[in-house]
Amino acid sequence: MAGGIWLVLIVGTFGFVLGLILNHLLPLLLRLGPVPRGSFGWPILGETLSFLKPHPSNSLGGFLKDHCSRYGKVFKSHLFLSPTVVSCDEELNYFILQNEGKLFECSYPKPIHGILGKASMLVAVGDTHKRLRTVALSLITITKSKPEFLNDIETTAIRILHSWKDKSQVIFCQEARKFTFNVIVKQVLGLTPDEPQTSRILEDFLTFMRGLISLPLYIPGTPYARAVQARSRISSTVKAIIEERNRNSGNSTRSDFLEILVRVNNLTEEEKVSFVLDSLLGGYETTSLLLAMVVHFLALSPPAFQQLKVEHQKIRSMKQKGENLNWEDYQRMEFTQNVINEALRYGNIVKFVHRKALKDVKFKDYLIPSGWKVLPLFSAVHLDPTLHANAFQFDPWRWESQDQMRKNFTPFGGGSRCCPGSELAKVEIAFFLHHLVLSFRWRSRDDDLPIAYPYVEFQRGMVLYLDHCSI
Repeated sequence: MAGGIWLVLIVGTFGFVLGLILNHLLPLLLRLGPVPRGSFGWPILGETLSFLKPHPSNSLGGFLKDHCSRYGKVFKSHLFLSPTVVSCDEELNYFILQNEGKLFECSYPKPIHGILGKASMLVAVGDTHKRLRTVALSLITITKSKPEFLNDIETTAIRILHSWKDKSQVIFCQEARKFTFNVIVKQVLGLTPDEPQTSRILEDFLTFMRGLISLPLYIPGTPYARAVQARSRISSTVKAIIEERNRNSGNSTRSDFLEILVRVNNLTEEEKVSFVLDSLLGGYETTSLLLAMVVHFLALSPPAFQQLKVEHQKIRSMKQKGENLNWEDYQRMEFTQNVINEALRYGNIVKFVHRKALKDVKFKDYLIPSGWKVLPLFSAVHLDPTLHANAFQFDPWRWESQDQMRKNFTPFGGGSRCCPGSELAKVEIAFFLHHLVLSFRWRSRDDDLPIAYPYVEFQRGMVLYLDHCSI
């Protein structure tokens, strides 16, 4: 029996390795037509390690600089174990995003599915993705301007900033994550920071997040295995909350996402659980990183900070003492929107997305073979000096005349997979900035930069040196 198991393992391993080698060599041997120029790099690994080499997120990095100078804005490579077409071209990127489900579909590496779950909106395709997205857009439309939601954001921001009153420095990424998690867990599940369930969910969620960026080996004790287990625990917690809501459905006065979600009949229980997890993921990590980017770039641009402060002083002067911000106040924050948009363009929170060609695709003079992966690089377009004047400078004033709906600005993706929660993230950041700029000035270290791995993070957590000020 033991000999048979070893034989199966040996044959399976040999077949897996042979498949990887053929996957690398066959595209080189077959005449596929006018595919873009490029290099496949090393057998099996391809050029993945070079592509993933860390670099500041407001730069192209050595890999893209080298390949674009040698092969142009569209080139072939071998990344993440697959033959790949990499696009740094705004027209091709737009074409890919607009043909989601027709010529291309979402195609993240399989281990990601193991953590997120097959019902996650981030990896789902076809009708499943459409149903999930429709629900997400409906929830966000209902929520974004509700006074209860806006008050929760502002109350959480004030509480965080009040905790700084005796501090001369803070690790801002920790503070930003605390802010965004408390907001999103209240909005999605109706939980406050003081409830025991909140701390348990946060602990499991942090384990889940570490697994997303780990080596995908399901061996007990590895970050990946712990992340899969953490997701299972979060799912059990959410299912228990859903069951409790169903039992009390006639008596509830709650207005969070989950209260609306339990009444949606065209989603399975697993899809509802995945929807909650997706909401936590987007509302926690992405929003906190964008907030950190904004604060980082403002520290480096005193003129932008000063104009932002004047805008918020004007808004505050129109309010009674202690009066909450509302949706109309948010709509008055025009320069704030410019600052957020410029942080999105310059900081590049999302560098690229994974897609797969569903059939042979002709675009201009290129052929993208069926089955090949496609990586539209948003960061390359955002930092293209032929598309954005002074592309490597933080310049929020550019958005006074530049249309944020143009093809050369896709910070949240595009087409049918454009992030549905982008407006909620902007509201949270705008309200936090309102109280931050009226209460503090700050400095940061010159060497504490946002680094792309390709996921983006501040290596030292972004230490802020605070100066207290009054309105």
